[in-house]
Amino acid sequence: MSDNTQEYTPLNELLLRIDETIDSGSTVPFSNKKMIDADQLHELIDEIRISMPPEIKRAQEMEAQKKAILDNAKQEADEIKAAAQSEKDNIIKEAKAEADKLVSEQDIIQRATEYAKREVETANQEANEIISKAQAEADSTISEARTKEKAIREAMVSNIESTLAEASQVLEKNLDAVNKIRDAIAHIGE
Repeated sequence: MSDNTQEYTPLNELLLRIDETIDSGSTVPFSNKKMIDADQLHELIDEIRISMPPEIKRAQEMEAQKKAILDNAKQEADEIKAAAQSEKDNIIKEAKAEADKLVSEQDIIQRATEYAKREVETANQEANEIISKAQAEADSTISEARTKEKAIREAMVSNIESTLAEASQVLEKNLDAVNKIRDAIAHIGE
């Protein structure tokens, strides 16, 4: 993972700026709606995306790392198997050469073959353990990252909904005040 030194704008500050953008919007006459600068609001939403906690980005990186870990574990297991097979082949070759010198050639070859088989089985077992451990670590890391990501998203949605509800209440109050002033002006003109 790369060390990200970028400074993030706090989400509360960005939400406050959204509130200010809504508050500064022009009121549409005879309605409770406001005209808001869409480009400005889009810029703030982009800033929220950029300022998302690094945990969410790290979760995506961890997913890629899981695949890399599994690929490396498989490659390492294949290398161990190949080395064991090569060692087996060498042992058998050496055993055959030695057996040619001895009377009980068949017995020596059989023992060498059994030894080589045991070595290959041991290497296969070690390779499978490495793969299992790597899979378990990767699954645990991804699970933790997903849990954190879900909690962060829920908190952000709750915070945004709360802010929008408060903004709506402020807009309704302001609209009520505008309507009262308009009614008062209408009564004065009568």
